[in-house]
Order: sequence, then structure tokens, then C-alpha cells
Amino acid sequence: MKLSTSSNFAKPDDAFRAIVEGHHGLTDEQSAALDAALVLILANHIGDIDVLHDALALAKRTTAGTGQQPQQQQQQQQQQQQQ
Repeated sequence: MKLSTSSNFAKPDDAFRAIVEGHHGLTDEQSAALDAALVLILANHIGDIDVLHDALALAKRTTAGTGQQPQQQQQQQQQQQQQ
């Protein structure tokens, strides 16, 4: 399996909103724990170590020195592609 970097959601904004809303009311520590749990759950769902390595490398490249979350960057890239 190859890492998919295009959106697989019919409504990507809804997916982004669900992630953001999942953090509402949480402390920074709880939010970080939620992120970690979500990453592990989704990594297990993918179940492909090569895809996981590719995703980790992409996440590191896209967040290096920007301070942005990968979801924000992916959403911005998708919006730029649509223009």
C-alpha cells in the first residue's frame, strides 16, 4: 500500500472540524494525549509499517520550522490546488 496524500473525505472540512471539536474543553495535556491516542489508533488501523514510515517522514517535513499542524497544511494545500 502506498501513502495517500490526497483527501479521501467527501467533505474534508467536516473531518478537520471533527478533529478540532474533539479537542474542545481539554487541557493542553489532555489534548496532547488525545492526539497521541488518535495517532496510535489510526496507525494500527492502517496496519502497514511502510505507510507509517512514509507518513511520519511527511509529517516531519511538513511541520519542520512552521509551527503548523499537518492537517492545517494539508487543508491549505488542497485549497491552493482548487484555485
